[in-house]
Amino acid sequence: MTLKAVLVDDEQLARDEMGYLLDQVGGVDVVGQAGNGVEALTTIERLQPDVVFLDVQMPGLTGFEVARRLVGTRSPTQIVFVTAYDQHAIEAFEVNAVDYLLKPVDQTRLEVAVDRARRRVASDRPVESTTNVNSADLERIIQAVAERQSRRERLAIKVGERFLLVQSDEIIYASLADEGITVVTGQHAGTSNYRTLDELHDRLDPTVFWRVHRSHLVNINKIKEIVPWFSRNYILRMKDPKATEIPVSRTHTRRLREYLKL
Repeated sequence: MTLKAVLVDDEQLARDEMGYLLDQVGGVDVVGQAGNGVEALTTIERLQPDVVFLDVQMPGLTGFEVARRLVGTRSPTQIVFVTAYDQHAIEAFEVNAVDYLLKPVDQTRLEVAVDRARRRVASDRPVESTTNVNSADLERIIQAVAERQSRRERLAIKVGERFLLVQSDEIIYASLADEGITVVTGQHAGTSNYRTLDELHDRLDPTVFWRVHRSHLVNINKIKEIVPWFSRNYILRMKDPKATEIPVSRTHTRRLREYLKL
């Protein structure tokens, strides 16, 4: 089955790149393009594509707002969001039939999205046309993304007599020490004003920051090495200048094994 697709992005280069990648994937006929949300709605209504590749961040009407309008018109078009949000935020898109692509778009991931859209179109055609996203689902997506964005705010740490603002994704680990919380990045080590690791953890993305021990919170993207320890436990060697070693408690060892396929 050849899918009819519309590409929506405010950047022509991004639309050209998506068109090229879809041509490489095959089985997709790009029947229209749009450079903003208003144009997208007109184009989708006129062409009735099987799938729309919809940029999230656009001036005027955002991709979310376009999706809201499509929900309201009960369009049968499948929606694939295209987003520059980081890889941990995109989990918010994975509800029901919503799909996503992360910029820059990976061809292998695009093939998966196209295959999903093709299967959904094939299964939806015999029944009454209804959109694959309902308004409640869409609002949950928007709320989840907004919450995750707020969790990635900059954090203040005290280094000497100064307070420095660091991006949360720069944090390598945080540990309880001397009744306070030490926060370590690649450039700095300081103390946090949060009273507990639980409070700090609440401000961070839980898919990235794991409480691997009652005294330690780590950024799983900043683990340099996993060292087997006694009783099938592990020590995490982090990517800070000191290559700090952090123990993994027995209760968190299983989660680590499953996540890293150990």
